[in-house]
Amino acid sequence: MSNLATDPRPRPRAPAPPPITGRGALYVGGLAAILASTCCLGPLVLLLLGFSGAWIGNLTALEPYRPLFIVAAVVALFFAYRRIFRPAAACTPGEVCAVPQVRTTYKVLFGLVALLILVAIGFPFVAPLFY
Repeated sequence: MSNLATDPRPRPRAPAPPPITGRGALYVGGLAAILASTCCLGPLVLLLLGFSGAWIGNLTALEPYRPLFIVAAVVALFFAYRRIFRPAAACTPGEVCAVPQVRTTYKVLFGLVALLILVAIGFPFVAPLFY
């Protein structure tokens, strides 16, 4: 009969849980920001590229849902912020948030998504200056 404390055989370890990242919330925030700005930004970009026609007026079909997309983007951005900007000391070694390059990439992507949301919120106020 072997004693567990003196047994030299390695015991099998439980598999490590998958690392938790803020990537999902960041992607949802970016998608919601893009959807929130499609109703207004899409026609302007097409006009700036030289496309014209009466069909561009139909691109505003998502306008009634714009406030919902903005709220979804801000909520997703909040959760991504909590996950991305937590102290590195809160990460255990081996988690994605412990790698400095990954943290920097997530912070850059977070800034881009936040900029998209600001464009989606502010564009209807600035758009009349371009038409």
